[in-house]
Amino acid sequence: MKEFLKTTIVGGVLFLLPVALVLLILGYAVRLAAKVVQPISNSLHLDRLGDVGGVGVVTIFAVLVLIFVSFIAGIVARTTVGGRMSRWFDNSLLASLPQYQLVKSMAEGLAKVESTSGVKPALVSIEGGWQIGYLLEPLENGWVAVFLPQAPAPMSGNVMYFPADRVRPLGITMVQAMALMKRIGVGSGEALRGADLRPPAGQ
Repeated sequence: MKEFLKTTIVGGVLFLLPVALVLLILGYAVRLAAKVVQPISNSLHLDRLGDVGGVGVVTIFAVLVLIFVSFIAGIVARTTVGGRMSRWFDNSLLASLPQYQLVKSMAEGLAKVESTSGVKPALVSIEGGWQIGYLLEPLENGWVAVFLPQAPAPMSGNVMYFPADRVRPLGITMVQAMALMKRIGVGSGEALRGADLRPPAGQ
């Protein structure tokens, strides 16, 4: 129980730190955008509309502006010039900042999981039991690449390689698998209903 509590608390802290960092950066970005759109709001008399669900109209306007700017930045990032700018930032002083690298790696990891249809949840046979992993791709000679997440952080873990007969794809989505990891396994009964949990041959 002591070891379980320690690993769970440490895992929770590691999961919350990047989340808190992202929220801090987003909060600063919203405040900065609010200052920019305040003159526009005043000229359009948007403040007369009052609050929407307890949120100020200026704040909502600022969030919409951020979303629009992010969309335009995403389009620019796909161009040749955008790619050069991104590489320049990566090679600049920002590369030495751990906060920048942390947020960048989180965003890239989430984007790859969302955009890669080949990544599928799977059961991986480890030490006489089964662990949830993300099946990445097949390798040569009957081996496969698997990402083993660490609860409660579904995007934190290790890449490992196993014989294909030790990995069984699951009939759930990546969203369900990641939610199961966040809940440290609570809900496994429903998620693994009907799954083949018999040991692989030879074990």
